[in-house]
Amino acid sequence: MHLKQDGTAMGSLNLKKYFLPKNLKKDLPSSIVVFLVALPLCLGIALASGAPLFSGILTGIIGGVVVGALSGSQLSVAGPAAGLTVIVFNAINGLGSFETFLLAVLLAGVIQITLGIIKAGTIGNYFPSAVIEGMLAAIGIILIMKQFPHAVGYDADFEGDEAFKQLDQNNTFSGILRALSKINYGTTIIAAVSILLLIYWPKFKKLAVVPAPLLVVLAGVILGLVFNGTDLALRDKQFVHIPIVNNAAEFFSLFKSPNFSAIGNKEVWITAATIAIVASLETLLSLEAVDKLDPIKRISPTNRELVAQGAGNIISGLLGGLPMTAVIVRSSANVNAGARTKMSAIIHGVLLLLSLLFIPAAINYIPLSCLAAILLVTGYKLARISLFKHMWHQGLPQFIPFVVTIVAVVLTDLLIGVGIGMLVGIFYILRTNMRNPFFYHISDSADHKIITIVLAEEVSFLNKAAIQITLTNLPKETEVIIDGTNSRYIDPDVLEIIHNYKHNAYTKAIIVQLVAIKDHYDVPKLKELIFKP
Repeated sequence: MHLKQDGTAMGSLNLKKYFLPKNLKKDLPSSIVVFLVALPLCLGIALASGAPLFSGILTGIIGGVVVGALSGSQLSVAGPAAGLTVIVFNAINGLGSFETFLLAVLLAGVIQITLGIIKAGTIGNYFPSAVIEGMLAAIGIILIMKQFPHAVGYDADFEGDEAFKQLDQNNTFSGILRALSKINYGTTIIAAVSILLLIYWPKFKKLAVVPAPLLVVLAGVILGLVFNGTDLALRDKQFVHIPIVNNAAEFFSLFKSPNFSAIGNKEVWITAATIAIVASLETLLSLEAVDKLDPIKRISPTNRELVAQGAGNIISGLLGGLPMTAVIVRSSANVNAGARTKMSAIIHGVLLLLSLLFIPAAINYIPLSCLAAILLVTGYKLARISLFKHMWHQGLPQFIPFVVTIVAVVLTDLLIGVGIGMLVGIFYILRTNMRNPFFYHISDSADHKIITIVLAEEVSFLNKAAIQITLTNLPKETEVIIDGTNSRYIDPDVLEIIHNYKHNAYTKAIIVQLVAIKDHYDVPKLKELIFKP
């Protein structure tokens, strides 16, 4: 049976599988978990971006329903991204109005669809595995450090501020220190009870029919009400805050339309291109990471994902939302909650809409500390100790890029950190390439030694120095055979070194024989040269 990229059998791709009881049994509880995690993040990211709070929830709804339906990924979740907050904040202020910014979001979606059509998504296939593993572990560590203040009741920082240097000019470490000095014991108790429930509730098989995260939320609401009026009472800002809509007219008044008259503004196009590129890179990184987390190991089609994200951003721009990406925090929570198909992401978007319309007051009773507990446990699963042991046993060429990526992402942000990890990973690829340009063998004949050098399949300019040094140090009065039988490509610089060596070898009484070495080789594609298996 042949499989498509999304892991489904060819000829059986239909809607029925999404409604199978065995899948819905997993997807429905997972969607609730993702909804609970996404709600404060959507609000926090909108606040950080200087945009209306409604725009954050709207983006989450579109990311769940629209992108979830169009995407080929079964487990990734799209929504407003913390990595775009600074870009969005500066763009709203720089373009002069939120409506003009919405036009840039719409155009960014058009650019993303174009990128998907020209198959630019294939760049996602070239992220080294060690870097992706490092990114996942770093996200886990960031979740733990960022959610700790919320768990102990220090909520001066908004949800979604995931960068090391925060908008209030503090950083992750100083935020933790301030949280330790201002512990609220009510929220700390709620967080501790929530963590215990998340760890031990699934161990009771008969009771585990009720998802642990849902029980955590119910316990958090009950404890919050019980603590009210006591020394353990929670403050207003330690609860979720969702906008309350009183009627249909008020609801529809929240939507905004893009300012199409600014279509000729150069800054709008620059902003659109910036959003499209950054959002596409974050999406491809998240998609690669989610595929690694997928227990079924399905492969998501990257180009289709860019088209889906582009469609989502077009609709978001038209209705008054923020730019979106595939987001690793919500996606990893989705995987850890046991989701099986994209229905989990779609239903989470529907739940965001329903909560906004019908139960905003009830949602506002949920303490942030119980949601922080869900993310703390998710963070630990991403940065588990066994992962570090596994990467160590893979050897330094895997472990060093892994660790560098973690440190870089934690101390900067996702894109910069992954970029630094990529550079280190490529360094080790090139280092390995330079060390293995040929095989060296010495044999004896009647009166002299025979040295056979068998060149590798690809001999690039990176091998020039190693081959030059080797040939220069060959002993005198020997016979040297340089064999290029296995070589598909030999760089012109290396060919020049070989021919010069043969020309001058007589001065050392060396006989040089060239085997199957052509005068010219066609240049291979870059991906074949650098990222060969």
